[in-house]
Amino acid sequence: MTTTASLDQALGFTIPSRHARGRIVRLGPVLDDVLAAHAYPPQIERLLASALVLAALLGTTLKDAGGQLTLQAQTENGVVSLLVADYKGGEVRGYAKFDADRLAELGPDPTLFGLFGKGYLAITFDQAVSGERYQGIVPLDGESLADAAEHYFFQSEQIPSIMQIATRHDAGEGCFAAGLLLQHLPEGEVGRERLHVRHDHPEWEHVQALAHTLKDTELTDGTLPLADIVWRLFHEEDEVRVTEPTALSKGCRCDLGHIRSVIGRFPAEERAEMADDQGIIGVDCAFCSRMFPVALDSFGQG
Repeated sequence: MTTTASLDQALGFTIPSRHARGRIVRLGPVLDDVLAAHAYPPQIERLLASALVLAALLGTTLKDAGGQLTLQAQTENGVVSLLVADYKGGEVRGYAKFDADRLAELGPDPTLFGLFGKGYLAITFDQAVSGERYQGIVPLDGESLADAAEHYFFQSEQIPSIMQIATRHDAGEGCFAAGLLLQHLPEGEVGRERLHVRHDHPEWEHVQALAHTLKDTELTDGTLPLADIVWRLFHEEDEVRVTEPTALSKGCRCDLGHIRSVIGRFPAEERAEMADDQGIIGVDCAFCSRMFPVALDSFGQG
């Protein structure tokens, strides 16, 4: 039985002497909770698990506690027509929409291009305090979402980065997914939001080589603490600083009060058209697969 002590966490670290920073995420029960809302086939399960890990890796870098990170992968005629995952305040959620018949034709291990065709990945950072929004859009190139994320950092942020994501599904134990993000920063600039460095720096080549020794089985092993992974990879460095872990949870932010307030903004005539014969407006949340009933008469005569 896998211990949950090192599951559903994100851990940040820096290597000052190498001007590098990183983050490790591992999901277990939270992943099962998100996936349980829909009966996803294994191919989509792995894809959404990877997206949730990616959202947590990027979202936990936000300095604004109320900020939100949203990933959206979309295509016009792909087997997967929509993939979305987001992170806010330690909570993750995600959803995938796909064509089941076309997916079955791809076999058990489809490529990223097979799933999306010519698609794109949009990564959006929303800052709650300043109200600023920053978005980068990159093609869904490569073999995985991790490859697309690396391309995002190269194109939009100009930060040399390594992204590794692994998933597994153990019979009787559930789903596990984990990821590593490692980035190279210029000297004296650890922690800046947007950075520009040379991609052939020997310091980066050194930590890059060390990071590439990490195995997928280690990433997804819930009995191996995240801090121990950092130590195994970089213990020969002069100093490695590790942050306090961030606990992760499932967080669908659908709320009956909020839904009612949104519907209340529509004119009475339009609300009447939304309602069924019993005077109920049903709002379906795709993330958690729940139906929220709102009574038409709860809005009064206005």
